[in-house]
Amino acid sequence: MKTIKADLIRKRKRRIKNRLQNSAAHDRGHPMLKGDKIAYELAQKAGGTAYGGVAAIHRFAKKIGLPKRIDDALHLFKIHRPYHESDHVLNLAYNALCGGTCLEDIELRRNDESFLDSIGAERIPDPTTAGDFCRRFDPYHINRLQDAFDQVRLDIWQQQDNAFFDQATIEMDGTIVETTGQCKEGMDISYKGIWGYHPLVITLAETGEALRLVNRSGNRPSQEGAAEQADTAISLCRQAGFRRIVLRGDTAFTQTIHLDRWHRAGVKFTFGMKAYPGLVDIAENVQIDAWKQLPRSPKYAPNTPDRDRPENVKEQIVQLRGYPNKRLTSEWVTEVPYSPTDCKETYRLVILCKELEVTKQGRLFDDCLYFFYLTNEAGDVLSTNDVVYASNDRCDQEYILAQLNQCRALHAPVDNLESNWAYMVMTALSWNLKAWIGLSVPINGRWREQHKQEGRAVIRMEFKQFVEQFVRLPAQIVRSGRQLVVRLLSWSESLHVFNRWVRFALE
Repeated sequence: MKTIKADLIRKRKRRIKNRLQNSAAHDRGHPMLKGDKIAYELAQKAGGTAYGGVAAIHRFAKKIGLPKRIDDALHLFKIHRPYHESDHVLNLAYNALCGGTCLEDIELRRNDESFLDSIGAERIPDPTTAGDFCRRFDPYHINRLQDAFDQVRLDIWQQQDNAFFDQATIEMDGTIVETTGQCKEGMDISYKGIWGYHPLVITLAETGEALRLVNRSGNRPSQEGAAEQADTAISLCRQAGFRRIVLRGDTAFTQTIHLDRWHRAGVKFTFGMKAYPGLVDIAENVQIDAWKQLPRSPKYAPNTPDRDRPENVKEQIVQLRGYPNKRLTSEWVTEVPYSPTDCKETYRLVILCKELEVTKQGRLFDDCLYFFYLTNEAGDVLSTNDVVYASNDRCDQEYILAQLNQCRALHAPVDNLESNWAYMVMTALSWNLKAWIGLSVPINGRWREQHKQEGRAVIRMEFKQFVEQFVRLPAQIVRSGRQLVVRLLSWSESLHVFNRWVRFALE
Protein backbone atom coordinates (compact mmCIF):
# COMPACT_ATOMS: atom_id res chain seq x y z
CA MET A 1 0.00 0.00 0.00
CA LYS A 2 1.54 3.27 -1.13
CA THR A 3 1.16 6.54 0.72
CA ILE A 4 -0.46 9.61 -0.80
CA LYS A 5 2.02 12.03 -2.28
CA ALA A 6 2.06 15.47 -0.68
CA ASP A 7 1.88 17.28 -4.05
CA LEU A 8 -1.36 15.45 -4.91
CA ILE A 9 -2.85 16.59 -1.61
CA ARG A 10 -1.82 20.19 -2.31
CA LYS A 11 -3.24 20.09 -5.83
CA ARG A 12 -6.58 18.69 -4.64
CA LYS A 13 -6.78 21.29 -1.87
CA ARG A 14 -5.93 24.12 -4.31
CA ARG A 15 -8.51 22.86 -6.83
CA ILE A 16 -11.24 22.86 -4.19
CA LYS A 17 -10.25 26.36 -3.03
CA ASN A 18 -10.34 27.73 -6.60
CA ARG A 19 -13.69 26.09 -7.20
CA LEU A 20 -15.16 27.75 -4.12
CA GLN A 21 -13.75 31.16 -5.10
CA ASN A 22 -14.96 30.95 -8.70
CA SER A 23 -18.45 29.88 -7.69
CA ALA A 24 -18.87 33.08 -5.63
CA ALA A 25 -17.54 35.44 -8.34
CA HIS A 26 -20.82 36.15 -10.14
CA ASP A 27 -24.56 35.52 -10.14
CA ARG A 28 -25.15 32.15 -11.81
CA GLY A 29 -28.80 32.86 -12.58
CA HIS A 30 -29.95 29.52 -11.17
CA PRO A 31 -29.70 27.66 -7.88
CA MET A 32 -26.37 26.08 -7.03
CA LEU A 33 -28.02 22.69 -6.37
CA LYS A 34 -29.10 21.34 -9.72
CA GLY A 35 -29.59 17.82 -11.04
CA ASP A 36 -28.13 16.27 -14.16
CA LYS A 37 -28.91 13.06 -15.94
CA ILE A 38 -27.49 10.16 -14.00
CA ALA A 39 -27.14 6.44 -14.49
CA TYR A 40 -26.20 3.82 -11.90
CA GLU A 41 -23.93 0.94 -12.84
CA LEU A 42 -22.33 -1.85 -10.84
CA ALA A 43 -18.56 -1.98 -11.27
CA GLN A 44 -17.27 -5.26 -12.68
CA LYS A 45 -13.51 -5.21 -12.13
CA ALA A 46 -12.92 -2.63 -9.39
CA GLY A 47 -14.58 -2.38 -6.00
CA GLY A 48 -14.96 0.46 -3.55
CA THR A 49 -15.73 1.10 0.09
CA ALA A 50 -16.84 4.06 2.14
CA TYR A 51 -14.24 3.21 4.81
CA GLY A 52 -10.90 3.62 3.08
CA GLY A 53 -9.14 4.38 6.37
CA VAL A 54 -9.81 0.95 7.88
CA ALA A 55 -6.96 -0.67 5.93
CA ALA A 56 -4.46 1.73 7.50
CA ILE A 57 -5.96 1.31 10.96
CA HIS A 58 -5.71 -2.47 10.71
CA ARG A 59 -2.13 -2.20 9.50
CA PHE A 60 -1.41 0.09 12.45
CA ALA A 61 -3.03 -2.40 14.85
CA LYS A 62 -0.74 -5.14 13.52
CA LYS A 63 2.31 -2.85 13.73
CA ILE A 64 1.75 -2.15 17.44
CA GLY A 65 1.21 -5.87 18.06
CA LEU A 66 -2.43 -5.58 19.14
CA PRO A 67 -3.76 -8.86 17.62
CA LYS A 68 -0.84 -10.88 19.03
CA ARG A 69 -1.22 -9.35 22.51
CA ILE A 70 -4.93 -10.22 22.50
CA ASP A 71 -4.36 -13.81 21.35
CA ASP A 72 -1.61 -14.31 23.93
CA ALA A 73 -3.82 -13.02 26.76
CA LEU A 74 -7.13 -14.69 25.85
CA HIS A 75 -7.72 -18.42 25.50
CA LEU A 76 -11.48 -18.72 25.10
CA PHE A 77 -11.45 -21.24 22.24
CA LYS A 78 -9.99 -24.74 22.26
CA ILE A 79 -10.01 -24.82 18.46
CA HIS A 80 -9.95 -21.79 16.16
CA ARG A 81 -12.44 -22.59 13.44
CA PRO A 82 -12.01 -20.19 11.81
CA TYR A 83 -11.73 -17.15 14.12
CA HIS A 84 -9.14 -16.28 16.74
CA GLU A 85 -9.93 -14.19 19.82
CA SER A 86 -8.31 -11.12 18.22
CA ASP A 87 -10.62 -11.45 15.19
CA HIS A 88 -13.65 -11.06 17.43
CA VAL A 89 -12.21 -8.19 19.47
CA LEU A 90 -11.12 -6.19 16.43
CA ASN A 91 -14.42 -6.98 14.69
CA LEU A 92 -16.33 -5.14 17.43
CA ALA A 93 -13.84 -2.25 17.52
CA TYR A 94 -13.92 -1.79 13.73
CA ASN A 95 -17.72 -1.91 13.76
CA ALA A 96 -17.67 1.13 16.06
CA LEU A 97 -15.02 2.88 13.94
CA CYS A 98 -17.21 2.43 10.87
CA GLY A 99 -20.15 4.10 12.59
CA GLY A 100 -21.91 0.91 13.66
CA THR A 101 -24.45 1.55 16.40
CA CYS A 102 -25.46 -2.05 17.19
CA LEU A 103 -24.29 -5.61 16.69
CA GLU A 104 -26.52 -5.99 13.64
CA ASP A 105 -24.45 -3.39 11.79
CA ILE A 106 -21.62 -5.93 11.62
CA GLU A 107 -23.65 -7.62 8.88
CA LEU A 108 -23.12 -4.56 6.64
CA ARG A 109 -19.35 -4.96 6.86
CA ARG A 110 -19.63 -8.74 6.56
CA ASN A 111 -21.22 -8.37 3.10
CA ASP A 112 -18.88 -5.59 1.93
CA GLU A 113 -16.26 -7.40 -0.18
CA SER A 114 -14.05 -4.31 -0.49
CA PHE A 115 -14.09 -3.82 3.30
CA LEU A 116 -13.03 -7.45 3.77
CA ASP A 117 -10.21 -6.93 1.26
CA SER A 118 -9.11 -3.84 3.21
CA ILE A 119 -8.45 -5.89 6.34
CA GLY A 120 -7.29 -9.01 4.47
CA ALA A 121 -10.18 -11.19 5.65
CA GLU A 122 -12.16 -13.85 3.81
CA ARG A 123 -15.01 -13.22 6.25
CA ILE A 124 -15.70 -11.78 9.69
CA PRO A 125 -17.93 -13.02 12.54
CA ASP A 126 -21.63 -12.34 12.09
CA PRO A 127 -23.66 -10.44 14.76
CA THR A 128 -24.92 -13.60 16.44
CA THR A 129 -21.42 -15.05 16.69
CA ALA A 130 -20.12 -11.74 18.08
CA GLY A 131 -22.80 -11.81 20.79
CA ASP A 132 -21.95 -15.43 21.64
CA PHE A 133 -18.28 -14.46 21.94
CA CYS A 134 -19.18 -11.80 24.53
CA ARG A 135 -20.95 -14.46 26.59
CA ARG A 136 -17.76 -16.51 26.88
CA PHE A 137 -16.15 -13.90 29.14
CA ASP A 138 -15.89 -13.94 32.92
CA PRO A 139 -14.18 -11.23 35.05
CA TYR A 140 -10.81 -12.98 34.81
CA HIS A 141 -10.81 -12.95 31.01
CA ILE A 142 -12.03 -9.35 30.84
CA ASN A 143 -9.19 -8.22 33.07
CA ARG A 144 -6.76 -10.25 30.98
CA LEU A 145 -8.00 -8.43 27.88
CA GLN A 146 -7.53 -5.04 29.56
CA ASP A 147 -4.02 -6.12 30.62
CA ALA A 148 -3.27 -6.89 26.96
CA PHE A 149 -4.38 -3.39 26.00
CA ASP A 150 -2.09 -2.03 28.73
CA GLN A 151 0.92 -3.79 27.22
CA VAL A 152 0.21 -2.16 23.85
CA ARG A 153 -0.37 1.17 25.59
CA LEU A 154 2.99 0.97 27.37
CA ASP A 155 4.82 0.38 24.08
CA ILE A 156 3.18 3.46 22.54
CA TRP A 157 3.85 5.62 25.61
CA GLN A 158 7.54 4.68 25.51
CA GLN A 159 7.80 6.29 22.07
CA GLN A 160 6.80 9.74 23.42
CA ASP A 161 9.18 12.56 24.32
CA ASN A 162 10.39 13.29 27.84
CA ALA A 163 7.75 15.98 28.51
CA PHE A 164 4.98 13.39 28.09
CA PHE A 165 6.01 11.76 31.38
CA ASP A 166 5.77 14.92 33.49
CA GLN A 167 2.36 14.01 34.90
CA ALA A 168 -0.36 11.37 34.62
CA THR A 169 -3.79 12.53 35.81
CA ILE A 170 -6.07 9.58 36.55
CA GLU A 171 -9.78 10.44 36.50
CA MET A 172 -12.52 8.33 38.11
CA ASP A 173 -16.21 8.52 37.35
CA GLY A 174 -19.34 6.42 37.09
CA THR A 175 -22.15 6.66 34.57
CA ILE A 176 -25.58 5.10 34.10
CA VAL A 177 -26.13 2.84 31.08
CA GLU A 178 -29.86 2.58 30.53
CA THR A 179 -31.40 -0.63 29.20
CA THR A 180 -34.85 -1.17 27.76
CA GLY A 181 -34.82 -4.97 28.09
CA GLN A 182 -36.50 -6.78 30.95
CA CYS A 183 -34.42 -9.97 31.06
CA LYS A 184 -30.84 -8.70 31.28
CA GLU A 185 -29.11 -10.35 34.22
CA GLY A 186 -27.34 -8.03 36.64
CA MET A 187 -29.28 -4.87 35.81
CA ASP A 188 -31.00 -2.93 38.55
CA ILE A 189 -32.74 0.38 39.16
CA SER A 190 -30.37 3.29 39.83
CA TYR A 191 -30.75 6.23 42.20
CA LYS A 192 -32.07 8.18 39.20
CA GLY A 193 -34.88 5.69 38.72
CA ILE A 194 -33.28 4.31 35.54
CA TRP A 195 -33.00 0.58 34.89
CA GLY A 196 -29.61 -0.56 33.69
CA TYR A 197 -25.95 -0.83 34.66
CA HIS A 198 -23.55 1.52 36.42
CA PRO A 199 -20.06 1.11 34.89
CA LEU A 200 -16.96 2.64 36.48
CA VAL A 201 -14.63 4.39 34.01
CA ILE A 202 -10.97 5.18 34.78
CA THR A 203 -9.32 7.49 32.23
CA LEU A 204 -6.03 9.30 31.64
CA ALA A 205 -6.77 13.02 31.33
CA GLU A 206 -3.69 13.81 29.20
CA THR A 207 -4.68 11.47 26.34
CA GLY A 208 -8.32 10.66 27.03
CA GLU A 209 -7.64 6.92 27.04
CA ALA A 210 -9.95 4.60 28.94
CA LEU A 211 -7.49 2.83 31.26
CA ARG A 212 -10.03 0.64 33.02
CA LEU A 213 -13.74 -0.04 32.58
CA VAL A 214 -15.74 -2.09 35.08
CA ASN A 215 -19.41 -2.90 34.65
CA ARG A 216 -21.57 -2.99 37.79
CA SER A 217 -25.22 -3.38 38.68
CA GLY A 218 -27.34 -0.26 38.28
CA ASN A 219 -27.88 0.27 42.02
CA ARG A 220 -24.22 0.20 43.07
CA PRO A 221 -22.57 3.37 44.45
CA SER A 222 -20.19 5.27 42.15
CA GLN A 223 -17.11 4.64 44.29
CA GLU A 224 -17.51 0.87 44.60
CA GLY A 225 -14.29 -0.80 43.44
CA ALA A 226 -12.77 2.55 42.42
CA ALA A 227 -9.78 2.33 44.81
CA GLU A 228 -8.72 -1.07 43.44
CA GLN A 229 -8.96 0.13 39.84
CA ALA A 230 -7.11 3.34 40.74
CA ASP A 231 -4.29 1.22 42.24
CA THR A 232 -4.08 -0.72 38.97
CA ALA A 233 -3.87 2.52 36.97
CA ILE A 234 -1.23 3.91 39.36
CA SER A 235 0.87 0.76 38.92
CA LEU A 236 0.57 1.09 35.14
CA CYS A 237 1.67 4.75 35.18
CA ARG A 238 4.60 3.95 37.48
CA GLN A 239 5.67 1.20 35.13
CA ALA A 240 5.52 3.67 32.23
CA GLY A 241 7.78 6.12 34.10
CA PHE A 242 5.51 9.07 34.85
CA ARG A 243 7.18 11.39 37.33
CA ARG A 244 3.95 12.65 38.92
CA ILE A 245 0.70 10.76 39.35
CA VAL A 246 -2.47 12.63 40.30
CA LEU A 247 -5.87 11.20 41.20
CA ARG A 248 -9.02 13.25 40.61
CA GLY A 249 -12.64 12.50 41.30
CA ASP A 250 -15.89 14.03 42.47
CA THR A 251 -17.32 13.87 45.98
CA ALA A 252 -18.27 10.19 45.68
CA PHE A 253 -14.63 9.14 45.22
CA THR A 254 -13.16 10.82 48.31
CA GLN A 255 -12.57 7.53 50.11
CA THR A 256 -10.82 8.69 53.26
CA ILE A 257 -9.71 5.18 54.20
CA HIS A 258 -7.28 5.18 51.23
CA LEU A 259 -5.99 8.77 51.32
CA ASP A 260 -3.12 8.23 53.77
CA ARG A 261 -1.96 5.18 51.85
CA TRP A 262 -1.87 7.08 48.54
CA HIS A 263 -0.18 10.03 50.23
CA ARG A 264 2.60 7.86 51.65
CA ALA A 265 3.10 6.29 48.21
CA GLY A 266 3.78 9.73 46.72
CA VAL A 267 0.50 9.90 44.79
CA LYS A 268 -1.14 13.33 44.65
CA PHE A 269 -4.90 13.73 44.73
CA THR A 270 -7.60 16.37 44.40
CA PHE A 271 -11.09 15.22 45.34
CA GLY A 272 -14.37 17.01 45.92
CA MET A 273 -15.91 16.79 49.39
CA LYS A 274 -19.60 16.72 50.18
CA ALA A 275 -20.90 19.77 52.03
CA TYR A 276 -21.40 18.02 55.36
CA PRO A 277 -22.71 20.21 58.20
CA GLY A 278 -19.33 20.05 59.95
CA LEU A 279 -17.55 21.38 56.85
CA VAL A 280 -20.14 24.13 56.41
CA ASP A 281 -19.51 25.17 60.04
CA ILE A 282 -15.79 25.38 59.28
CA ALA A 283 -16.48 27.56 56.23
CA GLU A 284 -18.79 29.91 58.14
CA ASN A 285 -16.23 30.39 60.92
CA VAL A 286 -13.39 31.39 58.60
CA GLN A 287 -12.23 34.99 59.16
CA ILE A 288 -13.58 37.44 56.59
CA ASP A 289 -10.13 38.69 55.62
CA ALA A 290 -9.05 35.11 54.80
CA TRP A 291 -11.38 35.01 51.80
CA LYS A 292 -10.06 36.07 48.39
CA GLN A 293 -12.05 36.64 45.26
CA LEU A 294 -11.57 33.95 42.63
CA PRO A 295 -10.72 35.37 39.20
CA ARG A 296 -12.11 33.64 36.15
CA SER A 297 -10.52 34.01 32.74
CA PRO A 298 -12.76 34.15 29.65
CA LYS A 299 -13.51 30.84 27.98
CA TYR A 300 -11.74 31.98 24.82
CA ALA A 301 -10.19 35.11 23.32
CA PRO A 302 -12.28 36.22 20.31
CA ASN A 303 -10.38 37.22 17.18
CA THR A 304 -13.14 39.53 15.97
CA PRO A 305 -14.28 42.90 17.38
CA ASP A 306 -16.77 42.82 20.24
CA ARG A 307 -20.39 42.63 19.16
CA ASP A 308 -23.54 43.60 21.02
CA ARG A 309 -24.85 40.78 23.15
CA PRO A 310 -28.29 39.51 22.09
CA GLU A 311 -31.04 39.74 24.66
CA ASN A 312 -31.24 36.88 27.13
CA VAL A 313 -34.58 35.28 26.22
CA LYS A 314 -34.50 32.82 29.13
CA GLU A 315 -33.91 35.61 31.63
CA GLN A 316 -36.84 37.58 30.24
CA ILE A 317 -39.23 34.62 30.50
CA VAL A 318 -38.14 33.84 34.08
CA GLN A 319 -38.72 37.47 35.13
CA LEU A 320 -42.03 37.77 33.25
CA ARG A 321 -43.52 34.68 34.88
CA GLY A 322 -42.18 35.40 38.32
CA TYR A 323 -40.08 32.28 38.72
CA PRO A 324 -37.36 32.25 41.39
CA ASN A 325 -34.09 33.09 39.69
CA LYS A 326 -30.58 32.48 41.07
CA ARG A 327 -27.71 34.44 39.53
CA LEU A 328 -24.04 34.08 40.41
CA THR A 329 -22.61 37.41 41.53
CA SER A 330 -19.11 36.50 42.77
CA GLU A 331 -16.86 33.65 43.92
CA TRP A 332 -14.60 33.63 46.98
CA VAL A 333 -12.00 31.08 47.95
CA THR A 334 -9.94 30.17 51.01
CA GLU A 335 -8.26 27.13 52.53
CA VAL A 336 -7.80 25.56 55.96
CA PRO A 337 -5.89 22.50 57.24
CA TYR A 338 -8.16 19.50 57.67
CA SER A 339 -7.82 15.87 58.73
CA PRO A 340 -10.76 13.76 57.48
CA THR A 341 -12.24 10.80 59.27
CA ASP A 342 -10.07 7.66 58.95
CA CYS A 343 -7.02 9.84 58.18
CA LYS A 344 -4.02 10.52 60.40
CA GLU A 345 -2.46 13.03 58.01
CA THR A 346 -3.60 16.63 57.65
CA TYR A 347 -4.42 17.91 54.17
CA ARG A 348 -5.48 21.16 52.52
CA LEU A 349 -9.22 21.81 52.47
CA VAL A 350 -9.99 24.42 49.82
CA ILE A 351 -13.38 26.12 50.24
CA LEU A 352 -15.18 27.85 47.39
CA CYS A 353 -18.08 30.16 48.23
CA LYS A 354 -20.44 31.09 45.42
CA GLU A 355 -22.49 34.19 46.22
CA LEU A 356 -25.92 34.10 44.63
CA GLU A 357 -28.56 36.76 44.11
CA VAL A 358 -32.06 35.30 44.38
CA THR A 359 -34.86 37.27 42.69
CA LYS A 360 -38.57 36.72 42.10
CA GLN A 361 -40.22 39.75 40.52
CA GLY A 362 -37.68 41.77 42.42
CA ARG A 363 -34.79 40.96 44.70
CA LEU A 364 -35.58 38.56 47.54
CA PHE A 365 -32.30 37.81 49.33
CA ASP A 366 -28.66 36.82 48.89
CA ASP A 367 -27.54 33.24 49.28
CA CYS A 368 -24.26 31.34 49.12
CA LEU A 369 -23.21 27.82 48.24
CA TYR A 370 -20.09 26.13 49.57
CA PHE A 371 -17.94 23.70 47.58
CA PHE A 372 -15.09 21.78 49.20
CA TYR A 373 -11.94 20.29 47.68
CA LEU A 374 -9.40 18.11 49.49
CA THR A 375 -5.84 17.85 48.21
CA ASN A 376 -2.36 16.85 49.34
CA GLU A 377 -0.65 19.03 46.74
CA ALA A 378 1.90 21.48 48.16
CA GLY A 379 0.94 25.13 48.08
CA ASP A 380 3.94 26.08 45.93
CA VAL A 381 2.90 23.50 43.32
CA LEU A 382 -0.85 24.17 43.29
CA SER A 383 -2.15 27.43 44.69
CA THR A 384 -5.58 27.77 46.30
CA ASN A 385 -7.04 29.10 43.06
CA ASP A 386 -5.35 26.38 41.02
CA VAL A 387 -6.97 23.66 43.14
CA VAL A 388 -10.38 24.98 42.10
CA TYR A 389 -9.32 25.26 38.46
CA ALA A 390 -7.90 21.73 38.48
CA SER A 391 -11.14 20.38 39.90
CA ASN A 392 -13.12 22.23 37.25
CA ASP A 393 -10.95 20.54 34.62
CA ARG A 394 -12.78 17.35 35.51
CA CYS A 395 -15.44 18.52 33.04
CA ASP A 396 -13.22 16.81 30.44
CA GLN A 397 -14.18 13.51 32.06
CA GLU A 398 -17.81 14.20 31.16
CA TYR A 399 -16.62 14.84 27.59
CA ILE A 400 -14.85 11.47 27.48
CA LEU A 401 -17.95 9.70 28.80
CA ALA A 402 -19.98 11.40 26.05
CA GLN A 403 -17.47 10.19 23.43
CA LEU A 404 -17.58 6.64 24.79
CA ASN A 405 -21.34 6.87 24.42
CA GLN A 406 -20.86 8.11 20.86
CA CYS A 407 -18.78 5.06 19.90
CA ARG A 408 -21.43 2.91 21.62
CA ALA A 409 -19.02 1.61 24.27
CA LEU A 410 -21.43 2.53 27.07
CA HIS A 411 -24.30 0.40 25.84
CA ALA A 412 -25.58 -3.03 26.82
CA PRO A 413 -26.72 -5.08 23.79
CA VAL A 414 -26.04 -8.54 25.27
CA ASP A 415 -27.93 -10.48 27.94
CA ASN A 416 -26.00 -10.27 31.23
CA LEU A 417 -23.65 -8.10 33.26
CA GLU A 418 -20.38 -9.83 32.32
CA SER A 419 -21.11 -10.19 28.60
CA ASN A 420 -22.08 -6.51 28.44
CA TRP A 421 -18.89 -5.67 30.37
CA ALA A 422 -16.85 -7.52 27.73
CA TYR A 423 -18.73 -5.71 24.95
CA MET A 424 -18.00 -2.33 26.58
CA VAL A 425 -14.27 -3.06 26.90
CA MET A 426 -13.93 -4.29 23.30
CA THR A 427 -15.92 -1.42 21.82
CA ALA A 428 -14.01 1.14 23.91
CA LEU A 429 -10.91 -0.09 22.06
CA SER A 430 -12.09 2.02 19.10
CA TRP A 431 -11.76 5.15 21.27
CA ASN A 432 -8.32 4.09 22.53
CA LEU A 433 -7.15 3.43 18.97
CA LYS A 434 -7.91 7.07 18.17
CA ALA A 435 -5.67 8.21 21.04
CA TRP A 436 -2.90 5.79 20.04
CA ILE A 437 -3.02 7.06 16.47
CA GLY A 438 -2.72 10.65 17.71
CA LEU A 439 0.30 9.65 19.83
CA SER A 440 1.88 7.90 16.83
CA VAL A 441 1.71 10.78 14.32
CA PRO A 442 5.40 11.33 13.38
CA ILE A 443 7.07 14.46 14.80
CA ASN A 444 10.23 15.53 13.03
CA GLY A 445 12.04 18.21 11.06
CA ARG A 446 11.60 21.94 11.24
CA TRP A 447 7.81 21.51 11.50
CA ARG A 448 8.20 19.68 14.80
CA GLU A 449 5.94 22.01 16.81
CA GLN A 450 3.25 21.99 14.15
CA HIS A 451 3.36 18.20 13.95
CA LYS A 452 3.04 17.99 17.71
CA GLN A 453 -0.05 20.22 17.63
CA GLU A 454 -1.57 18.12 14.85
CA GLY A 455 -1.06 14.95 16.85
CA ARG A 456 -2.64 16.63 19.87
CA ALA A 457 -5.57 17.69 17.68
CA VAL A 458 -6.18 14.05 16.75
CA ILE A 459 -6.17 13.08 20.44
CA ARG A 460 -8.68 15.85 21.21
CA MET A 461 -10.95 15.06 18.25
CA GLU A 462 -14.50 14.01 18.88
CA PHE A 463 -15.05 10.39 17.91
CA LYS A 464 -17.46 11.31 15.12
CA GLN A 465 -14.98 13.79 13.66
CA PHE A 466 -12.20 11.20 13.79
CA VAL A 467 -14.37 8.70 11.92
CA GLU A 468 -15.08 11.31 9.22
CA GLN A 469 -11.44 12.42 8.88
CA PHE A 470 -9.57 9.11 9.25
CA VAL A 471 -11.98 6.23 8.61
CA ARG A 472 -14.89 7.21 6.37
CA LEU A 473 -12.73 7.96 3.34
CA PRO A 474 -14.39 6.78 0.09
CA ALA A 475 -11.84 4.66 -1.73
CA GLN A 476 -11.37 2.27 -4.61
CA ILE A 477 -9.84 -1.04 -3.57
CA VAL A 478 -7.52 -2.55 -6.16
CA ARG A 479 -5.48 -5.72 -5.78
CA SER A 480 -2.26 -5.25 -7.70
CA GLY A 481 0.34 -8.01 -7.61
CA ARG A 482 1.06 -8.79 -3.98
CA GLN A 483 -0.19 -5.55 -2.53
CA LEU A 484 -3.48 -3.84 -1.90
CA VAL A 485 -3.95 -0.37 -3.38
CA VAL A 486 -6.42 1.90 -1.59
CA ARG A 487 -7.19 4.74 -4.00
CA LEU A 488 -8.83 7.55 -2.07
CA LEU A 489 -11.62 9.30 -3.98
CA SER A 490 -12.13 12.40 -1.83
CA TRP A 491 -10.14 14.99 0.08
CA SER A 492 -10.43 15.89 3.77
CA GLU A 493 -8.79 18.64 5.78
CA SER A 494 -6.81 16.12 7.86
CA LEU A 495 -5.49 14.18 4.87
CA HIS A 496 -1.94 15.53 5.28
CA VAL A 497 -1.89 14.25 8.89
CA PHE A 498 -3.41 10.97 7.75
CA ASN A 499 -0.70 10.65 5.11
CA ARG A 500 2.16 11.15 7.59
CA TRP A 501 0.61 8.68 10.00
CA VAL A 502 0.11 6.09 7.21
CA ARG A 503 3.81 6.31 6.38
CA PHE A 504 4.56 5.39 9.99
CA ALA A 505 2.02 2.54 9.93
CA LEU A 506 3.55 1.07 6.75
CA GLU A 507 7.18 1.16 7.90
